[in-house]
Amino acid sequence: VGLESEVAKLLASGDPLVQIQPDQPYAELWMGTHPRGDALIRDNRIPQKTLGQWIADNPACLGAKVKDAFQGRLPFLFKVLSVNTALSVQAHPNKELAAKLHAQFPEHYPDANHKPEMAIALTPFEGMCGFRPVEEIVSFLQNVPELRALIGEVAAEQLERSGSDDPRGVSAALRVCFTRLMKSEKKFFVDQLNMLVKRISQEAAEGKDTSGSNGDLLLRLHSQYPGDIGCFTIYFLNLVRLEPGEALFLGANEPHAYLHGDCVEIMACSDNTVRAGLTPKFIDVLTLCEMLNYTPAPSSSKIFPAAQSQLDPNVYLYDPPVPDFTIMRIEIPTSIKLYLISAMDSASILLVIQGTAVGTSTAAASEMSLHRGSVLFISANESISLHLSSPDGMLLFRACCLL
Repeated sequence: VGLESEVAKLLASGDPLVQIQPDQPYAELWMGTHPRGDALIRDNRIPQKTLGQWIADNPACLGAKVKDAFQGRLPFLFKVLSVNTALSVQAHPNKELAAKLHAQFPEHYPDANHKPEMAIALTPFEGMCGFRPVEEIVSFLQNVPELRALIGEVAAEQLERSGSDDPRGVSAALRVCFTRLMKSEKKFFVDQLNMLVKRISQEAAEGKDTSGSNGDLLLRLHSQYPGDIGCFTIYFLNLVRLEPGEALFLGANEPHAYLHGDCVEIMACSDNTVRAGLTPKFIDVLTLCEMLNYTPAPSSSKIFPAAQSQLDPNVYLYDPPVPDFTIMRIEIPTSIKLYLISAMDSASILLVIQGTAVGTSTAAASEMSLHRGSVLFISANESISLHLSSPDGMLLFRACCLL
């Protein structure tokens, strides 16, 4: 809310005319061409008003490979998110499912594209992602009777008996348990949730350790979404904590929920989300339970590594196993006063997180003043020279498509 939000801070520094309302939520900053939030062009010398219109009129700006591979459209959507209360338990469909959902329910699934995504923490960031190792889930089934009651004895025992030497059996048992939880009768799960919250609150008040029931997180989510089935997903999904610069990659069908913190996020250009809890929005439990990837893995395996560039030690590359996007973190130290944002065979979007510079480019009509919150669209095969003026270097993120 207000200037507590990284999105609001970037907006306010990026545009002095923006008035930040102290009681308004500022949750997402979109940089891209998605029809639900096509970026506005700030330079009034350019006749097109939005980035989508400009790319449609100048498709060569995408780069030859990107233009051909993605039918003349920018393949990614770049965002900053500021999360104070948990976002919904969700997953994103693969291309085949996205096309089917969009054809059947266009009001809920606005396009036919898949939506793999990556989040890179700007501040300490917390999220749930992927299924926990089975032994952790089994431990909760034994420590949290309210959870076991919802899943039922038969399904719980099936998961307890499933051995690590039979991954398909484990996935099948996990699917049954999670689906039984998510399809619980509303009155039944609300009663169980209230009993659980009451029990944990009492234990916490008596100074007891509630970590065996994931007590702290349960009480926090229940205070945000009282009576929501999503509160129970904490017993199935990994809790992942990211330090600034660390990343999560979420492929198709990967269950997740962002809980707290600020991040930059990049995804395929889509707004398709299948939700099932921690939300007042449309939920689609059947689709979610059908589509999920039920492969358990430890939380540490969810952190996606950045690779330092061989060509430029100031660049860290996050290159996920999908063609639609790559993201670079560029850290320019104080000692460098002139830095080249190099040309590449892809359009890219550059976001300034900290620092100031004057940018010059053969492609720009005049020099550009860059500071915190500035967003630049860079056509393929164009470079920008940065003349740094800040005493503490610069931090930039650059979203692109490396085919």
